[in-house]
Amino acid sequence: MSESLPQPQMLIGGEWVDGGDGTYDIVNPATEQIVAPVPQASVADSAAACAAAADAFDEWSRTSPAHRAAILDAAADLWDERTEAIVPTVQAETGATIRVASQMQVPSVAHRLRRYARGALESNLLPAPPAEMPTTPLAPGGLIGGLARRQPVGVVTCITSYNFPAVNAAGKVGPALAMGNPVVIKPAPQDPIGVIELARVLHDAGCPPGVVNVVTTDQIPQSEELVANSAVDMISFTGSTGVGQRIGAVAGGSMKRLLLELGGKGACIVFEDADVDAACKGAMSTWAFHSGQICTSPTRLVVHSSKLDEVVGGLEMASGFLKVGDPLDSKTMVGPVITGTHRERVEGLIQTAVDEGGEVVVGGERPDMETGFYVVPTLINGVAPDSTIAQTEVFGPVISVISFDDEEEAISIANSTEFGLYDYIFSGDTERAMRVSRRLRTGNVGLNTVQRNGELPFGGFKQSGVGRDGGSYGLHAYSELQSVVWNG
Repeated sequence: MSESLPQPQMLIGGEWVDGGDGTYDIVNPATEQIVAPVPQASVADSAAACAAAADAFDEWSRTSPAHRAAILDAAADLWDERTEAIVPTVQAETGATIRVASQMQVPSVAHRLRRYARGALESNLLPAPPAEMPTTPLAPGGLIGGLARRQPVGVVTCITSYNFPAVNAAGKVGPALAMGNPVVIKPAPQDPIGVIELARVLHDAGCPPGVVNVVTTDQIPQSEELVANSAVDMISFTGSTGVGQRIGAVAGGSMKRLLLELGGKGACIVFEDADVDAACKGAMSTWAFHSGQICTSPTRLVVHSSKLDEVVGGLEMASGFLKVGDPLDSKTMVGPVITGTHRERVEGLIQTAVDEGGEVVVGGERPDMETGFYVVPTLINGVAPDSTIAQTEVFGPVISVISFDDEEEAISIANSTEFGLYDYIFSGDTERAMRVSRRLRTGNVGLNTVQRNGELPFGGFKQSGVGRDGGSYGLHAYSELQSVVWNG
Protein backbone atom coordinates (compact mmCIF):
# COMPACT_ATOMS: atom_id res chain seq x y z
CA MET A 1 0.00 0.00 0.00
CA SER A 2 1.20 3.50 -0.79
CA GLU A 3 2.97 4.96 2.25
CA SER A 4 1.39 8.36 1.54
CA LEU A 5 -2.14 7.02 2.13
CA PRO A 6 -3.56 6.86 5.67
CA GLN A 7 -4.15 3.49 7.30
CA PRO A 8 -7.59 2.30 6.16
CA GLN A 9 -10.41 3.11 8.57
CA MET A 10 -14.19 3.28 8.37
CA LEU A 11 -16.08 6.56 8.21
CA ILE A 12 -19.19 6.65 10.40
CA GLY A 13 -21.01 9.85 11.30
CA GLY A 14 -18.09 12.03 10.25
CA GLU A 15 -15.52 10.13 12.37
CA TRP A 16 -12.76 7.81 11.16
CA VAL A 17 -13.01 4.63 13.26
CA ASP A 18 -11.53 1.14 13.53
CA GLY A 19 -13.61 -1.98 13.03
CA GLY A 20 -15.51 -3.35 15.99
CA ASP A 21 -14.44 -6.89 15.04
CA GLY A 22 -10.77 -6.14 14.32
CA THR A 23 -9.30 -6.33 10.84
CA TYR A 24 -8.94 -8.62 7.85
CA ASP A 25 -6.25 -8.65 5.17
CA ILE A 26 -6.42 -7.47 1.56
CA VAL A 27 -4.31 -9.67 -0.74
CA ASN A 28 -2.60 -8.58 -3.97
CA PRO A 29 -3.90 -10.99 -6.68
CA ALA A 30 -0.57 -10.90 -8.53
CA THR A 31 1.92 -11.30 -5.67
CA GLU A 32 -0.32 -12.94 -3.06
CA GLN A 33 1.20 -10.52 -0.55
CA ILE A 34 -0.85 -8.51 1.94
CA VAL A 35 -1.62 -5.01 0.67
CA ALA A 36 -2.97 -3.80 4.02
CA PRO A 37 -5.25 -4.81 6.86
CA VAL A 38 -8.65 -3.14 6.72
CA PRO A 39 -11.33 -2.77 9.40
CA GLN A 40 -13.66 -5.66 10.08
CA ALA A 41 -16.94 -4.00 10.98
CA SER A 42 -19.21 -5.37 13.65
CA VAL A 43 -22.98 -5.55 13.21
CA ALA A 44 -23.15 -2.59 15.59
CA ASP A 45 -20.85 -0.62 13.26
CA SER A 46 -23.18 -1.31 10.33
CA ALA A 47 -26.19 -0.20 12.36
CA ALA A 48 -24.37 2.95 13.51
CA ALA A 49 -23.54 3.91 9.93
CA CYS A 50 -27.19 3.54 8.90
CA ALA A 51 -28.31 5.61 11.89
CA ALA A 52 -25.76 8.34 11.10
CA ALA A 53 -27.00 8.56 7.52
CA ALA A 54 -30.61 8.75 8.69
CA ASP A 55 -29.73 11.57 11.10
CA ALA A 56 -28.08 13.48 8.23
CA PHE A 57 -30.95 13.06 5.78
CA ASP A 58 -33.17 16.01 6.66
CA GLU A 59 -30.47 18.66 6.51
CA TRP A 60 -28.67 17.21 3.47
CA SER A 61 -31.88 16.76 1.48
CA ARG A 62 -32.66 20.48 1.97
CA THR A 63 -29.27 21.78 0.86
CA SER A 64 -29.20 23.68 -2.42
CA PRO A 65 -28.28 21.81 -5.60
CA ALA A 66 -25.45 24.33 -6.10
CA HIS A 67 -23.98 23.41 -2.70
CA ARG A 68 -24.10 19.70 -3.48
CA ALA A 69 -22.53 20.35 -6.88
CA ALA A 70 -19.71 22.35 -5.30
CA ILE A 71 -18.87 19.52 -2.91
CA LEU A 72 -18.81 16.93 -5.69
CA ASP A 73 -16.59 19.18 -7.83
CA ALA A 74 -14.25 19.79 -4.89
CA ALA A 75 -14.06 16.06 -4.21
CA ALA A 76 -13.13 15.43 -7.85
CA ASP A 77 -10.34 17.99 -7.59
CA LEU A 78 -9.01 16.36 -4.41
CA TRP A 79 -9.13 12.93 -6.05
CA ASP A 80 -7.08 14.22 -8.98
CA GLU A 81 -4.56 15.77 -6.59
CA ARG A 82 -4.13 12.44 -4.79
CA THR A 83 -4.08 10.24 -7.90
CA GLU A 84 -0.33 9.59 -7.73
CA ALA A 85 -0.73 8.11 -4.25
CA ILE A 86 -3.96 6.24 -5.00
CA VAL A 87 -2.99 4.45 -8.23
CA PRO A 88 -0.41 2.01 -6.74
CA THR A 89 -2.80 0.88 -4.02
CA VAL A 90 -5.79 0.47 -6.33
CA GLN A 91 -3.59 -1.48 -8.73
CA ALA A 92 -2.31 -3.71 -5.95
CA GLU A 93 -5.67 -4.53 -4.43
CA THR A 94 -7.52 -5.12 -7.73
CA GLY A 95 -4.73 -6.84 -9.67
CA ALA A 96 -5.44 -4.59 -12.65
CA THR A 97 -2.65 -3.95 -15.13
CA ILE A 98 -0.90 -0.65 -14.49
CA ARG A 99 -2.36 0.63 -17.75
CA VAL A 100 -5.93 -0.08 -16.66
CA ALA A 101 -5.31 1.17 -13.12
CA SER A 102 -3.73 4.46 -14.20
CA GLN A 103 -5.96 5.18 -17.20
CA MET A 104 -9.37 3.87 -16.08
CA GLN A 105 -9.60 2.56 -12.49
CA VAL A 106 -8.53 5.87 -10.93
CA PRO A 107 -9.17 8.76 -13.39
CA SER A 108 -12.74 7.65 -14.10
CA VAL A 109 -13.70 8.38 -10.49
CA ALA A 110 -13.20 12.13 -10.86
CA HIS A 111 -15.01 12.06 -14.20
CA ARG A 112 -18.09 10.52 -12.57
CA LEU A 113 -18.04 12.93 -9.65
CA ARG A 114 -17.93 15.89 -12.02
CA ARG A 115 -20.73 14.44 -14.15
CA TYR A 116 -23.00 14.34 -11.14
CA ALA A 117 -21.89 17.74 -9.92
CA ARG A 118 -23.44 18.95 -13.18
CA GLY A 119 -26.34 16.58 -12.60
CA ALA A 120 -27.15 18.19 -9.26
CA LEU A 121 -28.05 21.33 -11.21
CA GLU A 122 -30.47 19.58 -13.57
CA SER A 123 -34.12 20.47 -12.97
CA ASN A 124 -36.06 18.01 -10.84
CA LEU A 125 -39.43 19.33 -12.05
CA LEU A 126 -41.61 17.60 -14.65
CA PRO A 127 -44.54 19.93 -15.51
CA ALA A 128 -47.86 18.45 -16.64
CA PRO A 129 -50.43 20.22 -18.83
CA PRO A 130 -53.47 21.54 -16.94
CA ALA A 131 -56.53 19.31 -16.93
CA GLU A 132 -60.15 20.51 -16.98
CA MET A 133 -61.88 18.42 -14.30
CA PRO A 134 -65.63 18.20 -13.63
CA THR A 135 -67.20 18.68 -10.22
CA THR A 136 -67.58 15.36 -8.41
CA PRO A 137 -68.62 14.26 -4.93
CA LEU A 138 -64.88 14.31 -4.19
CA ALA A 139 -64.15 17.97 -5.00
CA PRO A 140 -65.25 21.00 -7.02
CA GLY A 141 -64.29 21.05 -10.66
CA GLY A 142 -61.96 23.46 -12.34
CA LEU A 143 -58.74 23.81 -14.24
CA ILE A 144 -56.35 21.61 -12.26
CA GLY A 145 -52.65 22.28 -12.62
CA GLY A 146 -49.90 19.92 -11.64
CA LEU A 147 -46.32 18.87 -11.76
CA ALA A 148 -44.17 15.94 -10.79
CA ARG A 149 -40.91 16.49 -9.02
CA ARG A 150 -38.08 14.19 -8.10
CA GLN A 151 -37.52 13.95 -4.37
CA PRO A 152 -34.60 12.29 -2.54
CA VAL A 153 -35.35 8.64 -1.84
CA GLY A 154 -33.64 8.65 1.58
CA VAL A 155 -30.71 6.68 2.99
CA VAL A 156 -28.98 4.66 0.26
CA THR A 157 -26.76 1.66 0.91
CA CYS A 158 -24.25 1.45 -1.97
CA ILE A 159 -22.66 -2.01 -2.35
CA THR A 160 -19.89 -2.01 -4.94
CA SER A 161 -18.32 -4.57 -7.26
CA TYR A 162 -14.74 -5.82 -6.99
CA ASN A 163 -13.71 -5.34 -10.62
CA PHE A 164 -13.81 -1.51 -10.72
CA PRO A 165 -14.57 -0.75 -7.06
CA ALA A 166 -13.87 2.99 -6.79
CA VAL A 167 -15.35 3.77 -10.22
CA ASN A 168 -18.44 1.74 -9.41
CA ALA A 169 -18.78 3.50 -6.05
CA ALA A 170 -18.48 6.94 -7.66
CA GLY A 171 -21.22 5.97 -10.12
CA LYS A 172 -23.53 5.26 -7.17
CA VAL A 173 -22.48 7.88 -4.65
CA GLY A 174 -22.30 10.72 -7.19
CA PRO A 175 -25.95 10.67 -8.29
CA ALA A 176 -27.18 9.70 -4.82
CA LEU A 177 -25.52 12.73 -3.22
CA ALA A 178 -26.50 14.99 -6.10
CA MET A 179 -30.16 14.15 -5.47
CA GLY A 180 -29.87 14.90 -1.74
CA ASN A 181 -29.47 11.38 -0.34
CA PRO A 182 -26.95 10.38 2.36
CA VAL A 183 -25.10 7.13 1.67
CA VAL A 184 -23.60 4.14 3.42
CA ILE A 185 -20.94 2.60 1.18
CA LYS A 186 -20.11 -1.07 1.56
CA PRO A 187 -17.14 -1.85 -0.75
CA ALA A 188 -16.50 -5.30 -2.16
CA PRO A 189 -14.52 -7.19 0.50
CA GLN A 190 -11.62 -8.02 -1.85
CA ASP A 191 -10.51 -4.44 -2.60
CA PRO A 192 -12.04 -1.69 -0.43
CA ILE A 193 -9.11 0.71 -0.01
CA GLY A 194 -9.74 2.84 -3.09
CA VAL A 195 -13.38 3.19 -2.02
CA ILE A 196 -12.26 4.31 1.43
CA GLU A 197 -10.17 6.98 -0.27
CA LEU A 198 -13.22 8.07 -2.26
CA ALA A 199 -15.09 8.53 1.02
CA ARG A 200 -12.10 10.48 2.33
CA VAL A 201 -12.11 13.03 -0.51
CA LEU A 202 -15.87 13.51 -0.13
CA HIS A 203 -15.40 14.04 3.62
CA ASP A 204 -12.50 16.43 3.06
CA ALA A 205 -14.48 18.29 0.39
CA GLY A 206 -17.10 19.25 2.96
CA CYS A 207 -19.75 16.55 3.20
CA PRO A 208 -21.41 17.03 6.60
CA PRO A 209 -21.15 14.23 9.20
CA GLY A 210 -23.27 11.23 8.29
CA VAL A 211 -23.78 12.18 4.66
CA VAL A 212 -21.05 9.77 3.51
CA ASN A 213 -20.30 6.66 5.55
CA VAL A 214 -18.15 3.66 4.61
CA VAL A 215 -18.22 0.25 6.27
CA THR A 216 -15.81 -2.57 5.38
CA THR A 217 -16.38 -6.26 6.05
CA ASP A 218 -16.10 -9.67 4.44
CA GLN A 219 -18.79 -11.16 6.68
CA ILE A 220 -22.47 -11.80 5.88
CA PRO A 221 -24.24 -10.60 9.08
CA GLN A 222 -22.57 -7.18 8.97
CA SER A 223 -23.41 -6.87 5.27
CA GLU A 224 -27.04 -7.92 5.69
CA GLU A 225 -27.49 -5.31 8.43
CA LEU A 226 -26.75 -2.64 5.82
CA VAL A 227 -29.61 -4.02 3.71
CA ALA A 228 -32.14 -4.92 6.38
CA ASN A 229 -31.72 -1.91 8.69
CA SER A 230 -34.96 0.04 9.04
CA ALA A 231 -33.17 3.36 8.47
CA VAL A 232 -32.20 2.33 4.92
CA ASP A 233 -34.57 3.32 2.11
CA MET A 234 -32.74 2.03 -0.96
CA ILE A 235 -30.10 -0.52 -1.93
CA SER A 236 -27.83 0.04 -4.93
CA PHE A 237 -25.81 -3.10 -5.70
CA THR A 238 -23.48 -4.22 -8.46
CA GLY A 239 -22.36 -7.84 -8.41
CA SER A 240 -23.48 -11.41 -8.94
CA THR A 241 -27.06 -12.43 -9.60
CA GLY A 242 -27.04 -14.78 -6.60
CA VAL A 243 -26.15 -12.00 -4.18
CA GLY A 244 -28.62 -9.67 -5.88
CA GLN A 245 -31.40 -12.21 -5.34
CA ARG A 246 -30.53 -12.40 -1.65
CA ILE A 247 -30.54 -8.60 -1.36
CA GLY A 248 -33.95 -8.51 -3.04
CA ALA A 249 -35.31 -11.07 -0.60
CA VAL A 250 -34.01 -9.21 2.45
CA ALA A 251 -35.07 -5.77 1.19
CA GLY A 252 -38.48 -6.79 -0.10
CA GLY A 253 -40.09 -7.17 3.30
CA SER A 254 -39.73 -3.45 4.01
CA MET A 255 -40.30 -2.29 0.42
CA LYS A 256 -36.86 -0.77 0.00
CA ARG A 257 -36.12 0.63 -3.43
CA LEU A 258 -33.67 -1.44 -5.45
CA LEU A 259 -31.11 -0.72 -8.15
CA LEU A 260 -29.44 -4.02 -9.01
CA GLU A 261 -26.85 -4.36 -11.77
CA LEU A 262 -26.15 -8.08 -11.87
CA GLY A 263 -24.53 -10.73 -14.03
CA GLY A 264 -24.19 -10.96 -17.78
CA LYS A 265 -23.46 -13.49 -20.50
CA GLY A 266 -23.03 -11.23 -23.49
CA ALA A 267 -23.75 -12.68 -26.92
CA CYS A 268 -21.71 -11.28 -29.80
CA ILE A 269 -23.51 -12.15 -33.04
CA VAL A 270 -21.19 -12.20 -36.06
CA PHE A 271 -23.15 -12.32 -39.33
CA GLU A 272 -21.78 -13.50 -42.65
CA ASP A 273 -21.31 -9.89 -43.85
CA ALA A 274 -19.49 -8.74 -40.70
CA ASP A 275 -16.09 -7.11 -40.53
CA VAL A 276 -14.37 -10.12 -38.97
CA ASP A 277 -11.33 -8.14 -37.88
CA ALA A 278 -13.53 -5.67 -35.98
CA ALA A 279 -15.55 -8.51 -34.45
CA CYS A 280 -12.40 -10.30 -33.27
CA LYS A 281 -10.97 -7.12 -31.79
CA GLY A 282 -14.22 -6.54 -29.94
CA ALA A 283 -14.37 -10.09 -28.63
CA MET A 284 -10.77 -9.87 -27.46
CA SER A 285 -11.86 -7.41 -24.79
CA THR A 286 -12.97 -10.51 -22.88
CA TRP A 287 -9.31 -11.47 -22.68
CA ALA A 288 -7.44 -8.20 -22.59
CA PHE A 289 -9.66 -5.95 -20.46
CA HIS A 290 -9.20 -6.67 -16.76
CA SER A 291 -8.83 -10.40 -17.45
CA GLY A 292 -12.47 -10.71 -18.53
CA GLN A 293 -13.78 -9.59 -15.14
CA ILE A 294 -16.37 -7.35 -16.78
CA CYS A 295 -20.11 -8.08 -16.77
CA THR A 296 -20.53 -6.54 -20.23
CA SER A 297 -17.91 -8.75 -21.91
CA PRO A 298 -18.84 -10.40 -25.24
CA THR A 299 -18.18 -13.85 -23.81
CA ARG A 300 -20.37 -15.85 -26.23
CA LEU A 301 -19.32 -15.51 -29.85
CA VAL A 302 -22.36 -16.52 -31.91
CA VAL A 303 -20.81 -16.86 -35.37
CA HIS A 304 -22.37 -17.58 -38.75
CA SER A 305 -21.08 -20.95 -39.95
CA SER A 306 -19.55 -19.39 -43.07
CA LYS A 307 -17.31 -17.22 -40.89
CA LEU A 308 -16.55 -19.72 -38.15
CA ASP A 309 -13.07 -20.77 -39.27
CA GLU A 310 -12.06 -17.18 -40.01
CA VAL A 311 -13.17 -15.94 -36.60
CA VAL A 312 -11.64 -18.82 -34.65
CA GLY A 313 -8.41 -18.55 -36.63
CA GLY A 314 -8.25 -14.79 -36.13
CA LEU A 315 -8.68 -15.08 -32.37
CA GLU A 316 -6.20 -17.93 -32.15
CA MET A 317 -3.58 -15.82 -33.91
CA ALA A 318 -4.37 -12.71 -31.87
CA SER A 319 -4.06 -14.55 -28.57
CA GLY A 320 -0.35 -14.93 -29.15
CA PHE A 321 0.09 -11.17 -28.78
CA LEU A 322 -1.51 -11.01 -25.32
CA LYS A 323 1.20 -11.08 -22.71
CA VAL A 324 0.13 -12.70 -19.44
CA GLY A 325 2.11 -11.66 -16.40
CA ASP A 326 3.14 -8.96 -13.98
CA PRO A 327 0.50 -6.19 -13.99
CA LEU A 328 3.23 -3.63 -13.30
CA ASP A 329 4.91 -4.44 -16.63
CA SER A 330 3.58 -1.96 -19.20
CA LYS A 331 3.60 -4.71 -21.85
CA THR A 332 1.31 -7.01 -19.86
CA MET A 333 -2.21 -7.29 -21.29
CA VAL A 334 -3.65 -10.00 -19.03
CA GLY A 335 -3.20 -9.86 -15.29
CA PRO A 336 -4.60 -12.12 -12.58
CA VAL A 337 -8.19 -12.69 -11.56
CA ILE A 338 -9.18 -11.43 -8.14
CA THR A 339 -8.65 -14.49 -5.88
CA GLY A 340 -7.42 -18.05 -5.88
CA THR A 341 -10.95 -19.26 -5.25
CA HIS A 342 -12.21 -17.44 -8.31
CA ARG A 343 -9.37 -18.86 -10.44
CA GLU A 344 -10.41 -22.37 -9.40
CA ARG A 345 -14.00 -21.58 -10.36
CA VAL A 346 -12.94 -20.38 -13.82
CA GLU A 347 -10.73 -23.43 -14.33
CA GLY A 348 -13.60 -25.68 -13.26
CA LEU A 349 -15.90 -24.13 -15.87
CA ILE A 350 -13.27 -24.65 -18.58
CA GLN A 351 -12.97 -28.32 -17.64
CA THR A 352 -16.75 -28.69 -17.63
CA ALA A 353 -16.85 -27.21 -21.13
CA VAL A 354 -14.39 -29.86 -22.32
CA ASP A 355 -16.35 -32.61 -20.59
CA GLU A 356 -19.50 -31.42 -22.39
CA GLY A 357 -17.87 -31.57 -25.83
CA GLY A 358 -16.18 -28.19 -26.26
CA GLU A 359 -12.77 -27.92 -27.92
CA VAL A 360 -10.12 -25.76 -26.27
CA VAL A 361 -8.43 -23.96 -29.17
CA VAL A 362 -6.38 -21.55 -27.08
CA GLY A 363 -5.38 -21.66 -23.41
CA GLY A 364 -7.14 -23.83 -20.89
CA GLU A 365 -4.08 -24.39 -18.72
CA ARG A 366 -2.72 -22.63 -15.67
CA PRO A 367 0.32 -20.50 -16.58
CA ASP A 368 3.68 -21.31 -15.05
CA MET A 369 3.85 -18.39 -12.62
CA GLU A 370 5.42 -18.51 -9.16
CA THR A 371 2.69 -16.38 -7.60
CA GLY A 372 -0.62 -14.88 -8.63
CA PHE A 373 -4.10 -16.03 -9.58
CA TYR A 374 -3.61 -16.18 -13.34
CA VAL A 375 -5.82 -17.69 -16.03
CA VAL A 376 -4.52 -17.60 -19.60
CA PRO A 377 -6.83 -16.34 -22.36
CA THR A 378 -8.96 -19.32 -23.34
CA LEU A 379 -11.00 -19.95 -26.50
CA ILE A 380 -13.48 -22.84 -26.59
CA ASN A 381 -15.02 -23.84 -29.92
CA GLY A 382 -17.87 -26.21 -30.67
CA VAL A 383 -19.93 -25.09 -27.70
CA ALA A 384 -23.59 -26.11 -27.50
CA PRO A 385 -25.99 -23.22 -26.77
CA ASP A 386 -27.38 -25.01 -23.69
CA SER A 387 -24.02 -26.13 -22.28
CA THR A 388 -22.78 -24.98 -18.89
CA ILE A 389 -20.10 -22.70 -20.32
CA ALA A 390 -22.67 -21.02 -22.61
CA GLN A 391 -25.15 -20.45 -19.80
CA THR A 392 -22.91 -19.49 -16.86
CA GLU A 393 -21.19 -16.17 -16.25
CA VAL A 394 -17.47 -17.01 -16.05
CA PHE A 395 -16.10 -13.55 -15.19
CA GLY A 396 -12.69 -14.45 -16.53
CA PRO A 397 -10.72 -14.47 -19.81
CA VAL A 398 -12.79 -17.20 -21.49
CA ILE A 399 -14.58 -16.94 -24.86
CA SER A 400 -17.04 -19.59 -26.06
CA VAL A 401 -17.84 -20.00 -29.76
CA ILE A 402 -21.28 -21.14 -30.97
CA SER A 403 -22.15 -21.42 -34.67
CA PHE A 404 -25.46 -20.61 -36.36
CA ASP A 405 -26.91 -20.85 -39.86
CA ASP A 406 -29.64 -18.20 -40.05
CA GLU A 407 -30.89 -15.06 -38.34
CA GLU A 408 -33.64 -16.74 -36.35
CA GLU A 409 -31.19 -19.23 -34.89
CA ALA A 410 -28.77 -16.45 -33.93
CA ILE A 411 -31.51 -14.56 -32.09
CA SER A 412 -32.67 -17.71 -30.33
CA ILE A 413 -29.13 -18.50 -29.14
CA ALA A 414 -28.51 -14.95 -27.96
CA ASN A 415 -31.74 -14.97 -25.93
CA SER A 416 -31.27 -18.47 -24.51
CA THR A 417 -29.62 -17.58 -21.18
CA GLU A 418 -31.16 -16.24 -17.97
CA PHE A 419 -29.10 -13.07 -18.41
CA GLY A 420 -29.80 -9.99 -20.50
CA LEU A 421 -27.24 -7.27 -19.83
CA TYR A 422 -25.21 -6.49 -22.96
CA ASP A 423 -25.22 -8.09 -26.42
CA TYR A 424 -23.38 -7.16 -29.61
CA ILE A 425 -24.11 -7.42 -33.32
CA PHE A 426 -21.49 -7.26 -36.08
CA SER A 427 -22.96 -6.91 -39.56
CA GLY A 428 -22.41 -4.87 -42.70
CA ASP A 429 -26.18 -4.50 -43.05
CA THR A 430 -27.23 -1.66 -40.71
CA GLU A 431 -30.95 -2.28 -41.27
CA ARG A 432 -30.59 -5.93 -40.25
CA ALA A 433 -28.48 -5.02 -37.23
CA MET A 434 -31.18 -2.62 -36.02
CA ARG A 435 -33.92 -5.17 -36.74
CA VAL A 436 -32.16 -7.90 -34.78
CA SER A 437 -31.36 -5.54 -31.89
CA ARG A 438 -35.09 -5.01 -31.31
CA ARG A 439 -35.54 -8.73 -30.74
CA LEU A 440 -32.72 -9.21 -28.27
CA ARG A 441 -33.83 -9.55 -24.64
CA THR A 442 -31.07 -7.40 -23.28
CA GLY A 443 -30.70 -3.96 -21.74
CA ASN A 444 -27.90 -2.85 -24.05
CA VAL A 445 -26.86 -3.62 -27.62
CA GLY A 446 -23.62 -2.62 -29.34
CA LEU A 447 -23.75 -2.41 -33.13
CA ASN A 448 -20.30 -3.02 -34.66
CA THR A 449 -18.64 -1.73 -31.49
CA VAL A 450 -18.00 -2.69 -27.88
CA GLN A 451 -17.69 0.97 -26.88
CA ARG A 452 -20.12 2.50 -24.34
CA ASN A 453 -22.06 5.78 -24.16
CA GLY A 454 -22.21 6.83 -20.52
CA GLU A 455 -25.27 9.05 -20.99
CA LEU A 456 -27.54 6.16 -21.95
CA PRO A 457 -29.49 4.12 -19.40
CA PHE A 458 -27.52 1.10 -18.21
CA GLY A 459 -29.01 -2.06 -16.74
CA GLY A 460 -30.33 -5.46 -17.63
CA PHE A 461 -33.30 -7.62 -18.52
CA LYS A 462 -34.20 -10.91 -16.81
CA GLN A 463 -31.67 -12.05 -14.17
CA SER A 464 -29.29 -9.22 -15.07
CA GLY A 465 -30.95 -6.79 -12.73
CA VAL A 466 -33.54 -4.20 -11.81
CA GLY A 467 -33.49 -0.49 -12.69
CA ARG A 468 -31.21 1.75 -14.71
CA ASP A 469 -28.38 4.19 -14.02
CA GLY A 470 -26.02 6.17 -16.25
CA GLY A 471 -26.16 9.84 -17.17
CA SER A 472 -29.33 11.58 -16.05
CA TYR A 473 -30.97 8.19 -15.61
CA GLY A 474 -28.68 7.75 -12.62
CA LEU A 475 -30.24 10.82 -11.03
CA HIS A 476 -33.70 9.36 -11.64
CA ALA A 477 -32.69 6.09 -10.01
CA TYR A 478 -31.91 7.79 -6.69
CA SER A 479 -35.17 9.70 -6.43
CA GLU A 480 -38.88 9.22 -5.82
CA LEU A 481 -41.51 10.91 -7.98
CA GLN A 482 -43.90 13.17 -6.10
CA SER A 483 -46.98 14.62 -7.84
CA VAL A 484 -48.32 18.01 -6.76
CA VAL A 485 -51.72 19.33 -7.96
CA TRP A 486 -53.55 22.61 -7.46
CA ASN A 487 -56.79 24.27 -8.45
CA GLY A 488 -56.50 27.24 -10.76
